[in-house]
Amino acid sequence: MPKLIRLYITQVIAGFGLSAIFVGLLLYFNVGNLWHLVTSTSGGAIAVVMLFMSNGIVFAGVQFSITIMRLAKDDTPGGGKRDDLPIMPRQMIPVKVEATKRR
Repeated sequence: MPKLIRLYITQVIAGFGLSAIFVGLLLYFNVGNLWHLVTSTSGGAIAVVMLFMSNGIVFAGVQFSITIMRLAKDDTPGGGKRDDLPIMPRQMIPVKVEATKRR
């Protein structure tokens, strides 16, 4: 199996693991009275599965993107001559404005 595919699978597993922990903590600490809502309604299990899956997708994507960004070897910018831009001294430019009388 290619290294990139293996990396992706491991990061997806880590993301869904974090999602399971996150949803478990949400239910344990009863954030927004979520535990009561889940246990007292008929569609509570579906809501927990949807919460787990949507957070798992987000956490897996974040895990994978952080890992990919860490793979960069060199952070120095490349290309260009790195010449200093000339700094011109600032000069005031006179602007003529006609004076009108107020009524």
